[in-house]
Amino acid sequence: MDPYRVLGISSNATEEEIKAAYRERSREYLPENFNGQMPEDALEKMKEINAAYDEAMRRLKSSAANNGAAQAQTESAESAPAADYLQIRGDINNNRLDNADAALDYVPENQRGAEWYFLKGSVMYKRGWYSEALRYFSTAHTMEPKNREYKAAFDNAQRQPNQNGYNPYAGKYNNGPYTGNRNVNGGGCSACDMCQGLICADCCCECMGGDLISCC
Repeated sequence: MDPYRVLGISSNATEEEIKAAYRERSREYLPENFNGQMPEDALEKMKEINAAYDEAMRRLKSSAANNGAAQAQTESAESAPAADYLQIRGDINNNRLDNADAALDYVPENQRGAEWYFLKGSVMYKRGWYSEALRYFSTAHTMEPKNREYKAAFDNAQRQPNQNGYNPYAGKYNNGPYTGNRNVNGGGCSACDMCQGLICADCCCECMGGDLISCC
């Protein structure tokens, strides 16, 4: 039985429309219309109308309940990550990096937006894993290019070396003898160092009867 066809309404009828259709249809089969003696076919028709009304109302309430549950689930899914991200930011700021990393890994892949990639990059950056941080910051910046926080993190990560000390964006080693600057820890050699070395070598040669630099 199609309850909507019996009542003469559409399948997306509202509660008011279902009740109005039921009243209209059932009025045709009131006992006073048959002088108190309803024929068998009228009784059957009235039963069919009552059953159609009950079924239409049941479907309406079931659909409303399902829509409400789906809406609540959607709202929960949308709000939960935001609340989690606030906690994760707090963990990162307080150097609870293991907690933050574990919480980020728990977020389903289909819910990982720009904020997720930014926070994941922040964990990597604080650990000194700059190449990994750059990769995550790049994704966050690509997803939301107008976000200043993501862009600043991406720009800053580009200026950091990787684990081998090499920065592919700067095109040079950030530490060691190839920086172009004197680096005490890296053992770099400047132009002044080279001149001083040559003068010392010339003095040694002259002491031995030779001459490394004829003009001196």
